[in-house]
Parts: sequence; C-alpha cells; structure tokens
Amino acid sequence: MLEFVTTRHNPMVDPALHVWGWEIPVYLFLGGWVAGSMIISGWLARRGRQPGDGCVCHVLPWLSLVLLSLGMGALFLDLEHRLYVWRMYLTFQPLSPMSWGGWILILVYPVLLLGALTSIPTDLLSRWPAVAALAARLRQPEAAGRLGMVSIVAGIALGIYTGILLSSLGARPLWSSAALGPLFLVSGLSTGAAFAHLIARNPDEQASLLKADTVFLAVELALIGLVLVGLLTASAVHANAAALLLGGPYTAVFWVLVVGLGILLPLLLQALMVSHRIPHTVIAPLLVIGGGLALRFVIVSAGQYSHWISP
Repeated sequence: MLEFVTTRHNPMVDPALHVWGWEIPVYLFLGGWVAGSMIISGWLARRGRQPGDGCVCHVLPWLSLVLLSLGMGALFLDLEHRLYVWRMYLTFQPLSPMSWGGWILILVYPVLLLGALTSIPTDLLSRWPAVAALAARLRQPEAAGRLGMVSIVAGIALGIYTGILLSSLGARPLWSSAALGPLFLVSGLSTGAAFAHLIARNPDEQASLLKADTVFLAVELALIGLVLVGLLTASAVHANAAALLLGGPYTAVFWVLVVGLGILLPLLLQALMVSHRIPHTVIAPLLVIGGGLALRFVIVSAGQYSHWISP
C-alpha cells in the first residue's frame, strides 16, 4: 500500500527523476531537529530537572510538536496521492524504511504530548481531574526518568530514520553510505543542542549544552569525513558521486555553508566561549542551525544529481 503515498519524485520508482524540491530537505531538517530536542530534553529530565526550575527541557516538547507538525506538513506537500496517505497506516512493512518512518513519526507525538503535559501548571488542569492526575504522576522522579528514557529512544529512532530514508534509496550512489543515518542523527543533536543553548536561561545549563554541542559538531565533522572516504574508496560511480562535493557543482556550498560556517566556525566560537575568552553569543547556535539545514539541502540535491552511469 505504500505506493499510494510515495513522493511524486521517488527515485526508486523512476531513477530518471531527480527534482525533489524544498519539501524533503525541510522535512529531514525539522525531523532531525525534533529528534535532537527529544534526546536532550529526555537526558535533562533523567537528571532530575523539575517543572518550575527554568529547565529548557520543559520548553522543548512544545517546540518539537510545532516543528514536527511543520515537517510533516512539508512532507505532505511533496506527496503525489495526498488523499491516500491514511492507507500507509493500514499496514506495517518491516523491510520498508518509509513504513518505519511513518509509524515512528506517529508514535513520537504521544511522547512529546506527555513531555509537554508535565510543564503545564497544576491550576490550569483543575477542570480535567484525570489529566491533572496524569500530569502529577509524570512529574514524579521515577516516572519522569522513564519518560525521559522513552524520549531518548524515540529521538534516536527518529534521527537515524531521517538518514536511512535516503540511504535506502539505492538509485542514488551519493546516498549509499551506512554513515548517513548516524550523520543525520548527530547533526540533529547538534541543531537541538544549539537551539536549547540559545533559549536556555540557566548559566550552568547553557554551559553544559555548549560543551555537548561542541562534541556533536566534532563528531559530525568526523562522520562527514567517513562518508566521503567511504565513497572515494568504493566503486568509480561512488567516487564520481563524491566528486560532486569535491570539485563539482556542489563544492562551494558544501564546504562554505555546511563545513565552514556550519561546523568549523561554530566550533571555534564555542571553544572560545567554553574557555571564557568571549561571552556567550547567539552567532554560534544560529550558524549551527543554518548549517544543519544546508547539510540536508546539499545531500538531497547532490544525491539526486548523482547516478550509476559512469562517464
């Protein structure tokens, strides 16, 4: 039944079509952002942060609900048969990444709603005793820790899926990398940590998020290197796909926007902030967020440009 909801330019259906628009990169970016935010909020919840203490983990679920809805809206716009999207949820196909992704996206919503529920003041829930009782139970340390772990697991599944969705489409050699799933996961973590650092008000929390994002950026840079090395050491077709980013038409935007402004410059700025040589600035997190968006656009666009016919 998945053929009823495939995107109108699915390379598995017709490899000659490589004209995905802005919808898919935006969907992958917002999905990764939500995944990173879920992992970070879950991690903070498991550290015992409680409502009312100013923890950013009580803001992220609300934001994630909005971002995920916008991402699914972008995906919906890219569907060819929009009226039949409900048929995807009449079946589950274990060997289909699209089927996995569709169910993961649906299951993420309850986790986010439960996380958001814990941040609602008790007096606002007085009209709904059952909801108030549930919120009170979720605020208990043991329940909060369990919900935090569920949020982490769901976030990891969502983040990896955004990369596996592309790597499973064998019609494009640039996407044929096992490191693409971890790359998109770590990029989403970096985006989530950057935004959380941007809106955090607790100085200790800001410092922790800053250090975490520095690690995420370093790992992301290493994974990009692994993707390129893997392509260059594979077949000639894969090497030609890597050449799109190493001297080809996507070289400038990849190395300037993604690597330079999206990773290396934020790494430098954050290292200076961690060492207290410069004050906290919004420039670094904004660059990280922009770099995460640029990464999806470059990978999706260049991947569609790559092909299995060696010149």
